[in-house]
Amino acid sequence: MSQHPFYLARQPILDRNGKLYAYELLFRASQQNGAIISDDVAATSAVIHYAFSELGVQHVLGRHKGFINLSREMLLSDLVTLLPKDQMVLELLETIEIDDAIIARCQELKKADYTLAMDDVVSIGPRMKDIVPWIDIVKLDLLAMTDADLQKVVKQLKPLPVQLLAEKVDNQAQFELCQKLGFHLYQGYHFAKPTMLQGKRANPSQVALLNLLGMVLSDAETEDIEQVFKRQPDLTLSLMRLVNSVGSGIGRRIESMHQAIVVLGRQQLKRWLQILIFSVSSTNDDQEPSPLMQLASTRGKQMELLAEQLRWSRNEQDQAFTVGMLSLLDALFQQPLQALLEPLNLSDAVTEALLQRTGRYGQLLGLVECSEQPERTPDLSNWSELTLDILSHTQLAALDWVMQLGKSS
Repeated sequence: MSQHPFYLARQPILDRNGKLYAYELLFRASQQNGAIISDDVAATSAVIHYAFSELGVQHVLGRHKGFINLSREMLLSDLVTLLPKDQMVLELLETIEIDDAIIARCQELKKADYTLAMDDVVSIGPRMKDIVPWIDIVKLDLLAMTDADLQKVVKQLKPLPVQLLAEKVDNQAQFELCQKLGFHLYQGYHFAKPTMLQGKRANPSQVALLNLLGMVLSDAETEDIEQVFKRQPDLTLSLMRLVNSVGSGIGRRIESMHQAIVVLGRQQLKRWLQILIFSVSSTNDDQEPSPLMQLASTRGKQMELLAEQLRWSRNEQDQAFTVGMLSLLDALFQQPLQALLEPLNLSDAVTEALLQRTGRYGQLLGLVECSEQPERTPDLSNWSELTLDILSHTQLAALDWVMQLGKSS
């Protein structure tokens, strides 16, 4: 176990077709998120040991690549070689001064088959031109550039053998401009919502699932719930797969919908319906769950684990999971959240948490949402029972749970 508290944030990076390409992983060594140069190598090495040696990179990234930010000290250290070169992208922070030592190090790592990326690029200076031949991916900071500046830099980079990544894409207009300019990869809060799927409305299965969730929450008869499933064979198949997965914890094979409803119980059935709402949304061609589903599932599971850490009751832990999972419902359906919540018969505490971010569920949701944003560090001043180390462990555990769920569904 590391003696240095650390924190993990994960943000998806998508390709032009909206498929998940990689995750950016951000590691912090202190709640203040300050640049403590003397502790940089020690803290990052502790994180590498925990996340990649103890937990295993496959549980954090699955089969996708991972971008990891490196300071000057970390880039020049031998600790970089601990990272798996076939899966990790070494991202040079914008604070690194490009000099002969950095260029030589990039040449060395590139020849050793590491993938290198430049972070937060806004212009191409003389030293940038010297290092670009050894860089694979250039991340352009859209928020720090005008459209004219962006087009100028893209024109300079286009002749070079590098992939262009649009960073901090916040809206559809930015995304469309970057597509016209030929960007290969995209990252930003715009893609934390399913706007990559614009023009696609909720399909019948999603609507049926939302109705089913309302029936379960209102304690409808088992036979009535079963009849809805019988009219949706694709949902029956999806639920049976999930129920029989290793993530369900049932320990026995379920062979009929009636049996699944009875054996699972309403609480577990509610849980899987929440997951299915997202898992039947847009997926990649290879049936991989969308980034939205993974984010919703991770958020719900982490909130449940944090509620357990806070010693909330079992029912309160379940409510916390519900808040986390349903907090992305409006993004999934592209409809106002309040209208989507009305038929679900949720408690006032859950509804207020989702709509107003108030109450302890709402505050916990805000904490978890903050943890998903690499540029921000969660404020724990109102959470005396929690530390960044606890937040890190719960997020890693939630990511692991979602990865295992994806493998078995």
